[in-house]
Amino acid sequence: MVLRAWEDFPEIMKTSEVKEYYDILIKRKNSLRLKRGFDIITALLLLIILSPFILILSVLIILDSPGKVFYRQERITAYGKKFRIHKFRTMVENADKFGSQVTIREDKRITKIGKTIRKYRLDEIPQLLDILKGDMSFVGTRPEVPKYVEQYTKEMYATLILPAGITSEASMQYKDEAELLDHVQDVDKVYVEQILPQKMQYNLKAIREFRFWNDVKTMLRTVSVVIGKE
Repeated sequence: MVLRAWEDFPEIMKTSEVKEYYDILIKRKNSLRLKRGFDIITALLLLIILSPFILILSVLIILDSPGKVFYRQERITAYGKKFRIHKFRTMVENADKFGSQVTIREDKRITKIGKTIRKYRLDEIPQLLDILKGDMSFVGTRPEVPKYVEQYTKEMYATLILPAGITSEASMQYKDEAELLDHVQDVDKVYVEQILPQKMQYNLKAIREFRFWNDVKTMLRTVSVVIGKE
């Protein structure tokens, strides 16, 4: 993984707040190279190993409700690049047209099989494809939709120096985010004004303390959280 030269950053990111984090990461080139190499090799191996399971899960999704297997939503990754994320569909087709882009626990748009898929975070598996493309990494800030990125503070834009991630400390701390937003009247408002800033504190801390082995530790902790041991 190679960082862009500072002069090639998008104008909105060329601030002193972002430069502070860039100066930290530029000194950790070896860890960034290890991070990308690990991402490619591990994603390829997992796709091969999980291919039978992916096929079975795809069939169950189709049988459960009409629609496509994958949910493709526009998200933002490194340097503000837009991409369409791969996730197993856990809601009714075109769910975005019938509510907020943030999901709550009792969301009626979630399908029967979708509840199980979301519980064990199985919907994230197709993002292995996004990792291979370079749009994502195993560890990093979860990719937000454009309308939430537009609400970023200058410092929050520092999270766009690196590719978005499947997991992070913030993801684990807010694994029950849907429950926090349950019964909230204005989900988008509460998310942007309360939850997003708190999650970003974890994301920014992770960049300040970035090391490849810290990424490995985060992945191992994620497994513990998903299987309920933490």
